[in-house]
Amino acid sequence: MTEPLILKVRTTATADQVYAALTEEKSLTTWLAEYATVELPERYEFWGASVPEGDAPHQQLVTADESSLAFTWLLDGEETSTEIAIAVENDETTITLTQSHFDFNDVITGASIRGVLQTFWSLALANLVDSLEGRTITARGDFTSSTLSATVEIDAAVDAVYDSLISSEKVTEWFGYPIEIEPHVDGRFAMGGIENNPHPAIIVDLVPNERVSIDWGPGGIGTWELEGSEGRTRLTLVSSGFDTNNPPYAGWLGNLAGLAELRRYHEITDWKPITVAA
Repeated sequence: MTEPLILKVRTTATADQVYAALTEEKSLTTWLAEYATVELPERYEFWGASVPEGDAPHQQLVTADESSLAFTWLLDGEETSTEIAIAVENDETTITLTQSHFDFNDVITGASIRGVLQTFWSLALANLVDSLEGRTITARGDFTSSTLSATVEIDAAVDAVYDSLISSEKVTEWFGYPIEIEPHVDGRFAMGGIENNPHPAIIVDLVPNERVSIDWGPGGIGTWELEGSEGRTRLTLVSSGFDTNNPPYAGWLGNLAGLAELRRYHEITDWKPITVAA
């Protein structure tokens, strides 16, 4: 029996605004899915290309009130459970998501679509917060495609964005997890730090202020391409070199969630991460 996955984020929006974004179909189709049907207290459904097994709605509403939602979600033949709770803590609105049936082994092996649940919800919550705070969402995944590519505009100079992709200190800050980087071709890119990671990713291409490519092994090669203009940066993230019959959706959605935080890191005065320790 796996422990439930718990994710918690903060927003400057009010609790009422969060509840509306969670329960209004128009809002749901902005930050979560292509399609949604909400008829409280009977129905809460979402589906589409950006949703795992999103060919049709697979959710069944369990409970709904002014501060929480709970529903079951059939994924890979298992009935999982999801709860989203809204609270106000220390003058901040928080959103806590609890998801059952997540096993990290499924991330590594790709044996079940449930392996994407952590990064799917991380990206969804990042997009929810941006939508609530009047910002354009970063991107959504596409489970119908093996082409993994996304482009965003960042309101920051290209050298600053490049530095935040290659500096161990800055990547650790915005990504929210210790990362140690040797910023040169054949250098190591180690999640958790070089001493704690016997099999780090390797930088295979690096052109300052233009491109960084990282070889993640079976997960493929991730490339950041940068183009600066008038103090802004057009940043494209591409994943390639993986088994197209089993695209690394879990890692890709995690990259998109990180990209959302990178944008916030550069564009929001007095930035702090949206993630809160659960």
